[in-house]
Amino acid sequence: MNIKLSIFLLAFVFSGCFQQIAVNSLGGIMDDGFEVLNEEQDLQIAQISIASNLKLIETLLRNNPENPHYLLLASMGYSSYSLGFVESDSLERARFLYERGKEYGMRILAAKERFAHALKGDLESFRQALSTFGRGDVPAVFWTAVGWGSAISLNLTDPDAIAELPKVEAMMQFVLREEPSYFHGGAHFFLGTLAGSRPKMLGGNPDSSRSHFEECLKINGGKFLMTYVYYARSYAVQTQDRELFGKCLDKVDSSSIDILPGARLSNAIAKNKAKLLRSKTEELF
Repeated sequence: MNIKLSIFLLAFVFSGCFQQIAVNSLGGIMDDGFEVLNEEQDLQIAQISIASNLKLIETLLRNNPENPHYLLLASMGYSSYSLGFVESDSLERARFLYERGKEYGMRILAAKERFAHALKGDLESFRQALSTFGRGDVPAVFWTAVGWGSAISLNLTDPDAIAELPKVEAMMQFVLREEPSYFHGGAHFFLGTLAGSRPKMLGGNPDSSRSHFEECLKINGGKFLMTYVYYARSYAVQTQDRELFGKCLDKVDSSSIDILPGARLSNAIAKNKAKLLRSKTEELF
């Protein structure tokens, strides 16, 4: 009886070990998968693949719920999917997916008790908590802020949501201090969009917006085409600069998606967004 029990226990232990090994090894595969997806130019293939990969990541998280690597992939994935494939069709669904991206990222950051406590505190306490992070925390801070800020930007009629924007901006300022080139100058891109998409009475700042977009373009060399789309969509529309609006969209139209092979998918999406934005020119100006 003891021999049978021992065999059962060994089988159980080894089964758990093999499962954990399989789960851990899938992390590297998922990294490669996201890299391959970023190089995809067929939007339909990319959309289907990203959705299925997100559910696979959530399956991995069920077995390892606090794994920061999988949580980061989920945060990145949901926000990117929402921006690339959902916003144009359903703002409500996009906001829901951005919130999901934010929550996955928050699970990484809130592992630090001081940050978790500061979430409910004032802005100065929040900034002080951010100062305890380092360069290695940049991806989690950046993608959490993307999900959080994007959800807010789709809900600017809610005073409570708008009140949270300073904390999102503080997170992106942290990224700028630690690694301004991260994700093609993404912090500049995001802060430029926030400052340029709101009227001054709601905290908008056209001068700051333009400065951030110009810095972003310097960092990515104008190769991350989404920069031009949001430069046009936010700053140019808010300041009614129709000439700049046209120049930005012309730049997207005339550039090859292969100008930045590692962001081929983003550039293909940018071309679609530029086309849609151009079709709204008369109602925007």
